[in-house]
Amino acid sequence: MDIKKFAFEVSKTDGYAREGKIRTHRGDIHTPAFMPVGTQATVKACTINDIKKTNSEIILSNTYHLMIRPGVDRIERVGGLHKFMNCDLPILTDSGGFQVMSLSKLNKIDREKGAIFNSHIDGKKFILSPERSIEIQLALNSDICMIMDECPKNTKDYDLINSSMNLSLYWAERSKKAFGSNPHKALFGIIQGGLFEDLREQSLKKLIEIEFDGYAVGGLAVGETQKEMFGVLDGLRDILPHEKPHYLMGVGTPSDILGAVMRGIDMFDCVLPTRSGRTGLAFTWNGRVNIRNSKYQNDDSPLDPTVKNLDLNKYSKSYLNHLFNTNEILGSMLLTLHNINFYQELMSSIRKNIRNGTFKEFHDKYIDKL
Repeated sequence: MDIKKFAFEVSKTDGYAREGKIRTHRGDIHTPAFMPVGTQATVKACTINDIKKTNSEIILSNTYHLMIRPGVDRIERVGGLHKFMNCDLPILTDSGGFQVMSLSKLNKIDREKGAIFNSHIDGKKFILSPERSIEIQLALNSDICMIMDECPKNTKDYDLINSSMNLSLYWAERSKKAFGSNPHKALFGIIQGGLFEDLREQSLKKLIEIEFDGYAVGGLAVGETQKEMFGVLDGLRDILPHEKPHYLMGVGTPSDILGAVMRGIDMFDCVLPTRSGRTGLAFTWNGRVNIRNSKYQNDDSPLDPTVKNLDLNKYSKSYLNHLFNTNEILGSMLLTLHNINFYQELMSSIRKNIRNGTFKEFHDKYIDKL
């Protein structure tokens, strides 16, 4: 059987915005693409079939969380993450570096050993080296793996960010060596450097020397402003390799995505649509809707009359308001699915407007509305 090698091609550009396609042996991913987050081998409150019905073409899972629960051996025993969670879509796994920073109160970074930390669940000690992170991702049978990096907290300390960036580059070389030759999988490098343009450029140029299948912008979505985030992307857009996919990690709002696509980004992931869906916040083409608000108690209109997918318009704002105010789980399920579907409709519209050469007009119409 002919198994597709990982590949990427750009089919159309409109300014820095790019329409393209990532080819994997599990299927094609049309870019710009949004990846729903399946942290614990599940996209919360959704089945994989429902995720596929939203036209999602790839999901993201989390190395750190799966390493802790249920454990890599348990997933590897059944043949990998796809079989474990009954998912035939491509899966990207992150390296675990961000969670080491964000979740563990007791952690130590060692240049040679990696991240030494205690589980946020039971305090058990773990050591996550670049080699171990790649080993876990390959055992999970991930289609796109991420290098192990150190993701520092948001800071204006240049020396601290510089030291962290250089450590991430050292770990990038070790990650590449551990990954070896896997033509049907991909390994992405992660650009660090905080909000400092010179460090970001230095990081990217070194990663290009090492050579990866794609390049991710990490170390954002950690408390910086949108203007600061866009400033980082402005500094990278002319030097990111044209022939490789560009991935902005952990971002973001629909407005963030529009601005990042304008600056050459191809791939996104974020927990926002699912987390917001579980708490009663819906994204629509007319802006955000807090369905818990009492003004929706007698509103019989749908969340978004333009939505045609999944029969989501069969449920009125009044009914959804009732579900959330009585803590019925169906409310979280419906709003989560609605939000993921909205994000995929947004990506589809972005691709269409890039194709038609009208992306700037589309961007300007919605950048402050969504």
